[in-house]
Amino acid sequence: MKISGFTIVRNAIQYGYPVLESIRSILPVCDEFIVNVGDSQDGTLGLIESIQDPKVRIIQTQWDMAKGPTVLSEQTNIALKACKGQWAFYLQTDEVVHEIDLPCLKNLMKGHLKDSKIDALRFKWLHFYGSYWRYRIDAGWYQKQDRIIRNDGSIESYGDAFAFRRMDGNPLYHLATGCFLYHYGWVQANEVMAKRRANAEKIGFIEKAENSSQGHYDFGDLNRFPVYFGTHPSTMRQKVEGHVLSREDFKEIHKKYWWNPLKIFKVRYKTGHRVKQKLV
Repeated sequence: MKISGFTIVRNAIQYGYPVLESIRSILPVCDEFIVNVGDSQDGTLGLIESIQDPKVRIIQTQWDMAKGPTVLSEQTNIALKACKGQWAFYLQTDEVVHEIDLPCLKNLMKGHLKDSKIDALRFKWLHFYGSYWRYRIDAGWYQKQDRIIRNDGSIESYGDAFAFRRMDGNPLYHLATGCFLYHYGWVQANEVMAKRRANAEKIGFIEKAENSSQGHYDFGDLNRFPVYFGTHPSTMRQKVEGHVLSREDFKEIHKKYWWNPLKIFKVRYKTGHRVKQKLV
């Protein structure tokens, strides 16, 4: 069995994408990793080259940003077509997998290699927001999605690269892995978040928000979001420990929940209770 990892990236340094942490998180189970590096203005190509792993293969492309969000699926499919494995493991540049889940994922791919009824493997999502110890589960924040697909030429990325579909129009049959996908796209310094938000608005990826003006992004009161008591992927350790807002938030969490068994045993848990919040 051969497993291909793949991703797309552009201006990762400018917008604070943890792309190195993302790639390294699944590199141990991949036989190759395809990185589609778009035309960047911040040294992103050099950043990817710094990985210096023979598994990593770089494709350089020009992205037509006039196409709006669909440029993301277009570039994703370019990377996918370069994959040679029977399974293709896709991560966006702010998505990371915990090393604890890698053996399970590899066993699932191996066990279903010849099971043509399974097109994709599905993850549970943890959308961290503002702090590495808070996540969103409210309306508008999807809670499950496919990231490993059967690489037989029948499946493609579409739209804004949010998900995959079968090219023949038939339903995509997936298997729930029970594993988490750690999404860190909304845990950045306020000024970086403002830049990312402005860029996403510019290409039509998201609607303009009231709290992203004047170069500052306001996360609001983080206490309105559920607390994450578990561990983070080891590749993210430096970023988690160096994040000021997260350190301050963790101190408050410790004071309030010092007795909680989930915190004591660092349980990787996500509530199934949907919380109603205004989407920002």
